[in-house]
Amino acid sequence: MRFYGIDLAAEAKFTGLATVATNDSSIRVEALAVGVTDEQIIHAVTTAEGTGVDVPVGWPKAFIDFIHHHGNQALVTPDDTGGAWRRTLALRTTDIDLHRRTGLTPLSVSANLIAYPAFRWAGIEARLRDQGVDVSRDGSGAIAEVYPAAALYRWGIPHRGYKGRKHQAVRAEVIKALSARFDQLDWNGFDALALAEDDALDAVISALVRYQIFRGQCEGPPAHLQDIARTEGWIWVPKPAES
Repeated sequence: MRFYGIDLAAEAKFTGLATVATNDSSIRVEALAVGVTDEQIIHAVTTAEGTGVDVPVGWPKAFIDFIHHHGNQALVTPDDTGGAWRRTLALRTTDIDLHRRTGLTPLSVSANLIAYPAFRWAGIEARLRDQGVDVSRDGSGAIAEVYPAAALYRWGIPHRGYKGRKHQAVRAEVIKALSARFDQLDWNGFDALALAEDDALDAVISALVRYQIFRGQCEGPPAHLQDIARTEGWIWVPKPAES
């Protein structure tokens, strides 16, 4: 079985794609690349058992409604424009829930530059949907939204300060810890690229999370939040070690 992980950037040259092949005795990094086009991503999603996507796949419903009504000059006057009101526009339900469970706060897809790769994903999602691919944003279909930092946190692996060319030493710790956490993991020589490029490392982590989703080892949206997850997306994270 093959699982893909995508660390999606706005530009292809910063986008990582990992292929992880699994069987009863091994988890093998079969391919790893940075500099990935929309066409390569679409091919991956349509041929994989499942794909983990490191990018927000939707926007807060309140923000969607806000843009619609504001554009039509029909916005209902808010009681005030303070932080609590703005927070409903900036954060998705899954962002708030993830913070509650892990202490981590994902970047706001409404108010941060992470919107640029999210725009790209929206276009890719549309192309996949045109091909009949189930791209349900709650993770029940071909793709699931993931967050590498939260996965590392849940696995008990260093999850901060590993990005950037100056932090290879921290990435080396992460790679070593992943090999210990997944004792069947065979890097197949691609650990060198994961060490050199954090986009590549995040792609591998995304694929490993998607593999764990398949095995029932991750937390998805609770039943009472599934409707909102279908609109906004949902970040899947590994279950706590004690679960």
